[in-house]
Amino acid sequence: MIHHVVTATDWNALPEEPYGPASLAQEGFVHCSPDEATTLAVVNAFYRDAPKPLLVLLLDEERLASRVEWEQAVPVPPPGVDADVVFPHVFGLINRDAVAAVMEIQWDGEGRATGMRERERG
Repeated sequence: MIHHVVTATDWNALPEEPYGPASLAQEGFVHCSPDEATTLAVVNAFYRDAPKPLLVLLLDEERLASRVEWEQAVPVPPPGVDADVVFPHVFGLINRDAVAAVMEIQWDGEGRATGMRERERG
Protein backbone atom coordinates (compact mmCIF):
# COMPACT_ATOMS: atom_id res chain seq x y z
CA MET A 1 0.00 0.00 0.00
CA ILE A 2 1.10 3.52 -0.72
CA HIS A 3 -0.17 6.50 1.30
CA HIS A 4 -1.63 9.83 0.21
CA VAL A 5 -2.47 12.67 2.65
CA VAL A 6 -5.66 14.64 1.99
CA THR A 7 -8.06 16.87 3.93
CA ALA A 8 -11.50 15.40 4.55
CA THR A 9 -13.03 18.35 2.66
CA ASP A 10 -10.97 17.66 -0.47
CA TRP A 11 -11.55 13.89 -0.35
CA ASN A 12 -15.32 14.30 0.06
CA ALA A 13 -15.76 17.13 -2.48
CA LEU A 14 -16.67 14.97 -5.51
CA PRO A 15 -17.31 11.47 -4.15
CA GLU A 16 -18.49 10.05 -7.49
CA GLU A 17 -15.41 11.23 -9.40
CA PRO A 18 -11.78 10.07 -9.44
CA TYR A 19 -9.72 12.14 -7.01
CA GLY A 20 -7.05 14.59 -8.11
CA PRO A 21 -5.34 17.09 -5.79
CA ALA A 22 -3.95 20.46 -6.84
CA SER A 23 -0.46 18.93 -7.14
CA LEU A 24 -1.63 16.88 -10.11
CA ALA A 25 -2.36 20.02 -12.14
CA GLN A 26 0.64 21.94 -10.75
CA GLU A 27 3.34 19.26 -10.82
CA GLY A 28 1.89 16.51 -12.99
CA PHE A 29 1.64 13.90 -10.24
CA VAL A 30 0.04 13.05 -6.90
CA HIS A 31 2.48 13.00 -3.97
CA CYS A 32 2.42 9.76 -1.97
CA SER A 33 4.52 8.09 0.71
CA PRO A 34 5.76 4.51 0.95
CA ASP A 35 4.73 3.73 4.54
CA GLU A 36 3.18 5.02 7.75
CA ALA A 37 6.39 6.34 9.32
CA THR A 38 7.24 8.38 6.23
CA THR A 39 3.65 9.62 6.01
CA LEU A 40 3.77 10.85 9.61
CA ALA A 41 7.06 12.65 8.93
CA VAL A 42 5.50 14.32 5.85
CA VAL A 43 2.43 15.36 7.86
CA ASN A 44 4.60 16.85 10.62
CA ALA A 45 6.73 18.72 8.07
CA PHE A 46 3.99 20.05 5.78
CA TYR A 47 0.46 19.51 7.15
CA ARG A 48 0.42 20.49 10.83
CA ASP A 49 -1.71 23.56 10.05
CA ALA A 50 -3.98 21.82 7.52
CA PRO A 51 -7.70 21.68 8.30
CA LYS A 52 -8.66 18.74 10.48
CA PRO A 53 -9.54 15.94 10.20
CA LEU A 54 -6.58 15.01 8.04
CA LEU A 55 -6.92 11.74 6.18
CA VAL A 56 -4.56 9.22 4.62
CA LEU A 57 -5.71 7.17 1.65
CA LEU A 58 -4.17 3.70 1.57
CA LEU A 59 -3.82 3.00 -2.14
CA ASP A 60 -3.47 -0.44 -3.65
CA GLU A 61 -0.82 0.25 -6.26
CA GLU A 62 -1.97 -2.70 -8.38
CA ARG A 63 -5.52 -1.31 -8.61
CA LEU A 64 -4.50 2.23 -9.57
CA ALA A 65 -5.47 3.10 -13.13
CA SER A 66 -2.69 5.72 -13.30
CA ARG A 67 1.04 5.06 -13.60
CA VAL A 68 3.15 5.05 -10.42
CA GLU A 69 6.83 5.97 -10.41
CA TRP A 70 9.13 5.74 -7.40
CA GLU A 71 11.41 8.79 -7.17
CA GLN A 72 13.83 10.52 -4.82
CA ALA A 73 12.55 13.49 -2.83
CA VAL A 74 13.55 16.79 -4.43
CA PRO A 75 15.39 18.72 -3.13
CA VAL A 76 15.58 16.61 0.08
CA PRO A 77 13.21 14.42 2.10
CA PRO A 78 11.42 15.98 5.08
CA PRO A 79 13.00 15.82 8.55
CA GLY A 80 12.87 12.31 9.98
CA VAL A 81 13.04 10.59 6.57
CA ASP A 82 16.27 8.95 5.43
CA ALA A 83 17.87 10.33 2.27
CA ASP A 84 17.59 6.97 0.51
CA VAL A 85 13.78 6.73 0.86
CA VAL A 86 12.00 6.91 -2.49
CA PHE A 87 8.49 8.26 -2.85
CA PRO A 88 5.69 6.92 -5.03
CA HIS A 89 4.23 9.50 -7.40
CA VAL A 90 0.93 8.80 -9.15
CA PHE A 91 0.85 10.31 -12.63
CA GLY A 92 -2.89 10.80 -13.00
CA LEU A 93 -6.15 10.72 -11.10
CA ILE A 94 -6.73 8.30 -8.25
CA ASN A 95 -9.58 5.96 -9.07
CA ARG A 96 -11.60 5.47 -5.89
CA ASP A 97 -11.73 1.70 -6.19
CA ALA A 98 -7.95 1.69 -5.64
CA VAL A 99 -8.49 3.09 -2.12
CA ALA A 100 -8.20 0.10 0.20
CA ALA A 101 -8.80 2.12 3.40
CA VAL A 102 -9.18 5.67 4.64
CA MET A 103 -7.20 6.43 7.77
CA GLU A 104 -7.35 9.48 10.03
CA ILE A 105 -4.25 11.14 11.44
CA GLN A 106 -4.01 11.08 15.23
CA TRP A 107 -2.45 14.09 16.98
CA ASP A 108 -0.76 14.63 20.32
CA GLY A 109 -1.36 17.60 22.62
CA GLU A 110 1.36 19.60 20.88
CA GLY A 111 -0.14 19.23 17.41
CA ARG A 112 2.24 16.53 16.14
CA ALA A 113 1.00 13.60 14.11
CA THR A 114 1.61 10.42 16.11
CA GLY A 115 -0.30 7.72 14.27
CA MET A 116 -3.21 6.74 12.07
CA ARG A 117 -6.43 4.89 12.74
CA GLU A 118 -9.10 3.65 10.39
CA ARG A 119 -11.75 6.28 9.81
CA GLU A 120 -15.27 5.36 10.73
CA ARG A 121 -17.54 5.07 7.74
CA GLY A 122 -20.69 7.06 7.55
